[in-house]
Amino acid sequence: MRHALLFSVFVIASCGLAYELIAGALASYLLGDSVMQFSTVIGTYLFAMGVGSWLSKYITRDLIGRFIQIELMVGLLGGFSAVGLFLVFTWLGGPFKLILYLVVLGVGVLVGLEIPLVMRILKRELAFKDLVSQVLTFDYLGALVVSILFPLVLAPQLGMVRTGLLFGLLNVAVALWALHLFRDQLPARRWLATQSWAVFAALVAGFAGAGQLTTLAEAHLYADEIVHTETTPYQRIVVTRWRDDLRLFLNNNLQFSSHDEYRYHEALVHPGLASLPGAKRVLVLGGGDGLAVREILKYPNVEAVTLVDLDPAMTELFSTAPQLVALNAGALKSPRVKVVNADALQWLEESREYFDFVVIDFPDPANFALGKLYTSAFYRLLEKRLSAHGLIVVQSTSPLYARQSFWCVVTTLESVGFKTAPYHALVPSFGEWGFIIAGRPGFSIAATVDPKKTRFLTPETTPDLFRFPADMARLPAEVNQLNNQVLVRYFEAEWRKVVR
Repeated sequence: MRHALLFSVFVIASCGLAYELIAGALASYLLGDSVMQFSTVIGTYLFAMGVGSWLSKYITRDLIGRFIQIELMVGLLGGFSAVGLFLVFTWLGGPFKLILYLVVLGVGVLVGLEIPLVMRILKRELAFKDLVSQVLTFDYLGALVVSILFPLVLAPQLGMVRTGLLFGLLNVAVALWALHLFRDQLPARRWLATQSWAVFAALVAGFAGAGQLTTLAEAHLYADEIVHTETTPYQRIVVTRWRDDLRLFLNNNLQFSSHDEYRYHEALVHPGLASLPGAKRVLVLGGGDGLAVREILKYPNVEAVTLVDLDPAMTELFSTAPQLVALNAGALKSPRVKVVNADALQWLEESREYFDFVVIDFPDPANFALGKLYTSAFYRLLEKRLSAHGLIVVQSTSPLYARQSFWCVVTTLESVGFKTAPYHALVPSFGEWGFIIAGRPGFSIAATVDPKKTRFLTPETTPDLFRFPADMARLPAEVNQLNNQVLVRYFEAEWRKVVR
């Protein structure tokens, strides 16, 4: 019996941490700023556990029965937390944060009740010092196991919804096991058994219908038909279609519309690459959709393109899905292209290759994990991999909607010795969008974009991209460094005004 209860501690610790990770991950997916979301979710959860531990002293009778009911409640609330929060976000929107923290508080209080009750049940069999050491050992071991499994196996393979329901079932399994172990000590055994099997049935039904529940939620979130969804260790990938318009969303943020993506990718690639008629080796960081690579391959002098994208699911999707392969013209399958799935910063630290042209096509710096890829430290690494007369181009958010963020990237590039040529282009799906060409002092930008290679840019209009009206003119900004990540703060403050 003692060993069974200690194993139960292992299981309930795993479940408790899983619910916490699910809440934090969902909040970061849906709200952005993963550091803020995980910090506040963890803080709220730990506080709620303290409240639960304090409340446990008021449970004085029928400890085993109360423990079973708490397991059922935490299994029900925690198990359905992911799908419930997802549905709240898509159907109600506004109250999402309030309900998120109420769920975290509820789960935390219930989890905080569990361990003190187990310890009180076990105290008849163990000395105090053994009781505390063994219970806490199994508690911490359970947390360790789930913290490893969650990002590597559970989230990418099962998704948030099924992961939550799976751990809910584990809580109910603990309740059923306790019901069996203490069957002779439970006066209301039949009633507890009825409750347990009812919760078990609800969770099994939820697990079986998890795909339909997720589809229901996402169908309301996205206006168009969803043709592909996938949760990876790095992001939630959704592709939608309306007639002939394909759209890619990462973590609920639009990445492109096939109706006008050519404007973005032509502006990203051609002004810089047309200025380097001798460019042979090109590096693309990010851009796992292959659309920037498509534009680069229009230059016959380019002999080799290396694409470094963190998420293998992205490059696999855009290498195999027929409609997406048609969109990028099969760029990722070109013999001139090498695809590397790795963290760009780590890859740059280890690389010994040199490149004539570098395209940086990362998502906007909406969190610190992305913000590090816009820092002076990152650009110093990049400078070491640039050939003598090479150029880089950086997608740099909107100089209209996030004006200080845009000029912060310019300032950061200049802080490491680059000369910069900022410019902008109108992409209807996003509005006015910004880019920066950078290189060693002395470079110049050619206006002779080849109109045979483009649908949007012409030799006559390209020079206009480098002229900024008054409402997008340069603003003073700090250098974005690893230890301050000021760009993320600028970005959050500016886009929050736009979204509202």
